Amino acid sequence: MKKLKKILSMLAVCCMSLTAFSCSQTTEESEEVVSYKEIAPETREELASLAAKDERLTGELENKKIKWLSDWDLNADTPTDLAIFQERYGGEIEWYKCLYAERYDMLANYINANEGIDFFYAGNFDAFPKGAIRSMFAPCDDYIDFSSDLWKDVKDMNDSVMWKGKHYMTVVEMTGDNCAVMYNRDTIQELGFDDPYELYKDGDWDWEIFEKMLKAFCNPDEQKYGLDGWWFESGLSATVGVPYIGLDDGKLVSNLTDGNIERVQNFMYDLYNSNCIAIGVGDFGWSDHPEYIGEGKELFYPVGLWKLYSEAHKVNERTGVDAGWKGTFGENCMFVPMPKDPDASEYYIPASMNAYCFVKDGQNPEGVAKWLECKRLTILNDDIRKIADQKFIDDYEWTQEMIDMKNEMNDLSMANPVIDFKNGVTTDLFDMLDSSENGVRAAGKGTPWNESLAAIKNPVQTMIDEANNS
Repeated sequence: MKKLKKILSMLAVCCMSLTAFSCSQTTEESEEVVSYKEIAPETREELASLAAKDERLTGELENKKIKWLSDWDLNADTPTDLAIFQERYGGEIEWYKCLYAERYDMLANYINANEGIDFFYAGNFDAFPKGAIRSMFAPCDDYIDFSSDLWKDVKDMNDSVMWKGKHYMTVVEMTGDNCAVMYNRDTIQELGFDDPYELYKDGDWDWEIFEKMLKAFCNPDEQKYGLDGWWFESGLSATVGVPYIGLDDGKLVSNLTDGNIERVQNFMYDLYNSNCIAIGVGDFGWSDHPEYIGEGKELFYPVGLWKLYSEAHKVNERTGVDAGWKGTFGENCMFVPMPKDPDASEYYIPASMNAYCFVKDGQNPEGVAKWLECKRLTILNDDIRKIADQKFIDDYEWTQEMIDMKNEMNDLSMANPVIDFKNGVTTDLFDMLDSSENGVRAAGKGTPWNESLAAIKNPVQTMIDEANNS
């Protein structure tokens, strides 16, 4: 745990992730209708019985309703933790809907209007420490005992992300679903390589075989594209075990001059020069094409597993396009973690925090604490966890291999998490670091890292100093 705490002290924001906890990354209204599948009565009854027998859930709840502001609804498909909250405490989550890009403006408006919004998602990593600095969030210390049986295994994790001696972010768990490599097994087989899933199990899934596959496949003139998506730069960066912006003893730190950062940036620059990167390069343009994975025209699409937290087939009646995950990635889709850095001491992957913030002047912080305890129980109670895994098979048509890989990635993230807080400080800092001109994406678009570093090193340090002194 000492090692875990040391690693976690480097925390910063990485990708965008949805979890079963997850969050949409769109900035526009979605045309999709939110699914509200009800849990089978016998399953709900079993969950109620298991929760009642587990002594880690204590007390009752006078105020049953908690208010949630987000662009996604926690009530969708009735997740296991919500069913337990409903059965054990009679709880209810009221969803205040907003656009992803407008959620902070909406939150500020609701706080000023005394609406009593109770909690806000922190897993996008742009909420902390920014929200604490701006007094949009409140510490949870009066409502959650991190030394209790429900929380003690994540106490160090939560202590590692304190701000000014308080817990402004409540971390339920670390997850490894932030950025996985989607691929089509049929394409890999036609290429003549071993399945990445098997390579991972054998300990051979690393940068070297990743690069070898890309170079063997890529031929843009024949519509054979390599890396696509908006997440591969952050995903690959995390594998060296050093975030761009970390947190050390409650202070933000810049790691831009770290040799490991330079090494992964040079690796991405080499991939660019070998025509292995598709998006933002040449004729491919700036639109991602995950459907190319299903069509066999693209090798790897790194993205959060939230892409698979949906129906396997879902045809849009207006367009006729199958927008389900199998319709996009193909019937023989599979995923693996980002490839291991062969020079790293451990297998690091981009980790997510399933985390939430208590909103300033919330009307029911006690209710939020009880709901979070229900979430913790779904992780700690083995029988409840089996029911949650089965929902992926029943609702989303996952295979047991996919369940096993998801759980394996969660274990990796707990053992060796790398989380980057680069979008949790200010918008200006995130825009500078996320830039394809001189930021962390630039090497994959043809700009050497030493040029980018010279342009952003000092301005980044200035912004970090301002945040630390705020």
